[in-house]
Amino acid sequence: MNTKFSQPKGFGEILDLTFSLSKKRFRDFFTILLIFMGPVYILEALILFASGTSFFREVGPGEDWISQIANSFDESVVAENIGLGGALGTMFIGILGLVLFPVAEAALLIALNHIRKNEEYTISSVIKKAFSRFWAMLGSNIVFGLIVFGFIFVSILIIVPIGIFGAIAINIIGVLFAIVLGLGLFVGLGYLLTRWGFYFGSVVLDYESPGLSRSWHLSKKRGWILFGLYIVFFLIISAISFAVEATFSIFLGNSVLLSLIVNFTSIFTTLLFAVGYGVMYLDAKVRHDAEDLDEMIEGFNEPR
Repeated sequence: MNTKFSQPKGFGEILDLTFSLSKKRFRDFFTILLIFMGPVYILEALILFASGTSFFREVGPGEDWISQIANSFDESVVAENIGLGGALGTMFIGILGLVLFPVAEAALLIALNHIRKNEEYTISSVIKKAFSRFWAMLGSNIVFGLIVFGFIFVSILIIVPIGIFGAIAINIIGVLFAIVLGLGLFVGLGYLLTRWGFYFGSVVLDYESPGLSRSWHLSKKRGWILFGLYIVFFLIISAISFAVEATFSIFLGNSVLLSLIVNFTSIFTTLLFAVGYGVMYLDAKVRHDAEDLDEMIEGFNEPR
């Protein structure tokens, strides 16, 4: 086994190993994601271009350059420009991405597992293994998606009435209470989804579907640390995405070229997050296996 994976790791060590693997295996990982995500993004660009969006520079109505660039991102203007056909095409692209992108992430996770075991692999072999878990992944993703939707829906049902009633009855105090309650629900929801979030790794590597109970067990005593890691990855990815989009949108507006640049940047950020997720999951497996071994030793040493 690779020594970098053989020992439980702390917060900083997980981040360090994530960046190290992302750099060392960048070509393999990026190629895997590009195979699945690249055609989807190119198809999206073709749909936008066919619907009338300018390839190099798209601006909206306005008297000056700044207002023209800003209006090019206005949802009503965008919807009017692309029309019904473009909207349906965009919807199809979204569904296609939801189906194919998890396969790419599964292939990357399988590649990480080979690295952990010091085993050789090829891009085609890990993709083939990922497709063998396609239906299990699809079903588990649907279950997890329904859980997320249910929690968000219930949270909205709780926060909105309280916020409206509080604003009417006790003005600013009621609004502040609703904000604090919203933050509390967000943290609670984030913690629960973190504890269940390893379901995907369980489905891909351990052949357990939907994998929610195993994920809960793997993340025992590590929920808040893992939640913090997710927040760090989210902030890093958001910063990269915002910097790229803000920089190029100044010159390109909401054009097809900007869409391609942003989307292909997302391949890099997806790589970073997928590697981070894989490192966290494999670290949880090491901890879990060590705990199981300790329990077996304790049970063996107990007097009979």
